[in-house]
Amino acid sequence: MDKKFGLVGRNIAYSFSRGYFAEKFKTQGLQGYSYENFDLSDLQGFKAMALNTPGLCGLNVTIPYKEAIIAQLDAIDPVAEAIGAVNTIKVNNGKLHGYNTDAHGFEVSLVPHLHTGIKKALVLGTGGASKAVMHTLNKLGIEAVSVSRNPHPGQIAYSALNKEIIDAHLLIVNCTPLGTFPEVSQKPDLPYDLITEKHLLYDLIYNPEETAFLKEGKTRKARIANGYRMLVEQAEKSWEIWNS
Repeated sequence: MDKKFGLVGRNIAYSFSRGYFAEKFKTQGLQGYSYENFDLSDLQGFKAMALNTPGLCGLNVTIPYKEAIIAQLDAIDPVAEAIGAVNTIKVNNGKLHGYNTDAHGFEVSLVPHLHTGIKKALVLGTGGASKAVMHTLNKLGIEAVSVSRNPHPGQIAYSALNKEIIDAHLLIVNCTPLGTFPEVSQKPDLPYDLITEKHLLYDLIYNPEETAFLKEGKTRKARIANGYRMLVEQAEKSWEIWNS
C-alpha cells in the first residue's frame, strides 16, 4: 500500500518539508511514498481528515498550529508535553500520537556554535517553536528569557532591552517569522548597535540564508547561524519516529 506523509499549517506553499521529503523518497528509491501540504484555515475537522486519508502514516506541524493541535491528539510524548508544542504526529492504528522534534533539531544545530561565555539567552517570540527553544536552552543550562511585544510576567518587552541586558545575554535566538522570504527587510526590533563579537545570533529562519537579523550581527562580528540544519535534523527525527 502507498504511504503518505504531510505538513499541517497555514499559508505553507513555501514549505521546506515537502521538497525535502520528496527528494528523500526519490534518492532512497521509495516507490509509492508521497508528501503533501495540508494547508488549513483552521483545525476543525482535522482529526477526521487525518484518520480518513488513505495510507497516511505521519504529519509534520508548523505555524500556527503547534500548540492548538495538541487538543486533537490521542496521546502525546513526554518531551512534547513538557514543551507544550507538537510538530510531529505519528498515525498508528487509528490513533494520533504527538511528538516534538524541534527541540532535538535546535539542540543538535546550536551546540557546535556555543562558547563558554554564553550563560544567558534572549528568545525572541513566544510561539510554538520558541517553546522548544526555551526547553532546550534550559536543558543545556543556559538561562533563557522570552522577549515579546506584549510581555507576560517573567518576559521582557523589546522596548526594555538596554546595554545591561544585551551584554548579559550573549545568545539571541529569533523565533519570530520576521525576515522570512519575501519580507526580507524585516527584522526584530533590537538595539543592534549593542551587539558585539561575543554574541551569537541564531535565526530559526532558513530562507533567506542570511536574514536582516543575521546581517546585523555579522556586521558587528557576532557569530551567526540560521535554521537550516535545525530543519534537517528535526525532519530526520520525524522520519525516525514514523518508521519506529
